[in-house]
Amino acid sequence: MPQHQSCKKRLRQAEKANAMNRAARAEIRASLKAIRTATSKDAALAEMPKLFRLLDVAANKSRAGFNANRAANYKAKVAKVINGFA
Repeated sequence: MPQHQSCKKRLRQAEKANAMNRAARAEIRASLKAIRTATSKDAALAEMPKLFRLLDVAANKSRAGFNANRAANYKAKVAKVINGFA
């Protein structure tokens, strides 16, 4: 357990950030799974804006290890999956 006041504060901040990162990552993964397991292109297209918004928010707030390039790569992969529907 930290002894210094600043170390205690840093620990509290880290715990809060970890919780936010876990939540963001879980939402992104759930949305990705919904798109990948969609049975029709319409169902995947309906989920796409939600995922793109989650990725943009994560990138803007540097959450869950996302930066602008990583979010763009995810978007490109999702677009490829959606365009692959027959």
